[in-house]
Amino acid sequence: MNTIAEQLAAFRNHPDQVLEVAEEQLARASDPQGEGSRVFISLNENAVRAAARESAQRYRNGTARLLEGVTISIKDLFDVKGEVTTAGSTVLRSRPPASVDAPAVARLREAGAILVGRTNMTEFAFSGIGINPHYGTPRSLWDRRADGSGRIPGGSSSGGGVSVADGMCSAALGTDTGGSVRLPAVFNGLVGFKPSAYRVPILGGIPLSVAHDSIGPLAESVDDCIRIDAVLSGQTLETTPIDLRGARFLKPKSVIWGQLDPEVERATLAAIEKLKAAGATIVEAPLAPLDEAFNTRNPSISALALDWHAENVGVNGEGYDPRVWQRMLLGRDVTRANLSWSIAYRRFWIDQMNMLLADYDAVLCPTSACIAPEIASVVSGDDDHYFAVNARILRNTGWVNSLDGCAISLPCHEPGAAPVGLQLVKPHASDARLLAVARSVEQCLQQ
Repeated sequence: MNTIAEQLAAFRNHPDQVLEVAEEQLARASDPQGEGSRVFISLNENAVRAAARESAQRYRNGTARLLEGVTISIKDLFDVKGEVTTAGSTVLRSRPPASVDAPAVARLREAGAILVGRTNMTEFAFSGIGINPHYGTPRSLWDRRADGSGRIPGGSSSGGGVSVADGMCSAALGTDTGGSVRLPAVFNGLVGFKPSAYRVPILGGIPLSVAHDSIGPLAESVDDCIRIDAVLSGQTLETTPIDLRGARFLKPKSVIWGQLDPEVERATLAAIEKLKAAGATIVEAPLAPLDEAFNTRNPSISALALDWHAENVGVNGEGYDPRVWQRMLLGRDVTRANLSWSIAYRRFWIDQMNMLLADYDAVLCPTSACIAPEIASVVSGDDDHYFAVNARILRNTGWVNSLDGCAISLPCHEPGAAPVGLQLVKPHASDARLLAVARSVEQCLQQ
């Protein structure tokens, strides 16, 4: 039962399997030899068992809901009633417990999902690497070693990615401000969907940048992401796979196809050849909004993050991960006028991207330019090395948030090889079409 669809079918036929699956997943999460202690900031074992019993009973009496019995981990950015939201930080431990669920959490709960626990993350979601000096760093499923070393999980939804990859739950709820769903997905061999901003309400949690944040799932398949997104967004989408014969994809002539690790280049170019063999047309051409997103990088995310922290925590940086705090401080010198201009200028290029991509089914590029680096090399390196690695990891994902597009990362590596993702991108509010295209591309890549 690898997919949510397979689980739901099994649960309908054998309700007790809800409890069996939950127990198997809890055993993995609590295994002292596993990654669970670094994946979860808190694990709700008793609550999971109680919810599993309720779900099994609902299957027996015919009142099962859309995600009945499906286990989902929750990033520690989201409010869950009765729990303290810490955003992967020690600074917020003394906050009062949340009085209500965040809207995204409430929608999952109302759909019958079982909330497994709060997952570890980059502190305050401000890095694509996934390192956390307070709670430890979960290792990517790929290339773990007996001495405890391994590869980064990707961030900022680091615990979410590993929780799914290790079979501790069936899917994860994450956020994506510059790649924080897609990067843990690619480094753990999963599918990660970043919807258009505001598609899912971002209230009820701790923001990084209210202008760039979006909420999306990490899961085993495109269909899993579609099912979860339907609940999160409250929209029933028509996502029938498209016919790749006649489909048109844009491969931008841009830096996002340059300076790739050899493993990334081989896997993504092989994926494009599969699409060509299936009848798709690949157009190589410039994409001005993408280039502009790189040329006009500004610290608006840092400024918006710093605003929230100044109002809710303070601005002395005490207790913060020093590298996270350094990135936030980039927003100190951003004036209100500069921030307003940046937002207006962004709107112009969002409109341009919508127009220029009207005739394409998606933009194609590697999700990350590199395979997952070793944790030790990032932790032990100096700040310049850390920030260079972070910038390279975020290079191919951050522009999508800058232009408020929607994107999905699909695994495209060979079995046993370093995980690599092919990213599909479409303009703002094209989520339904993107998911339909992703269904077909996923099927093509798996053949």
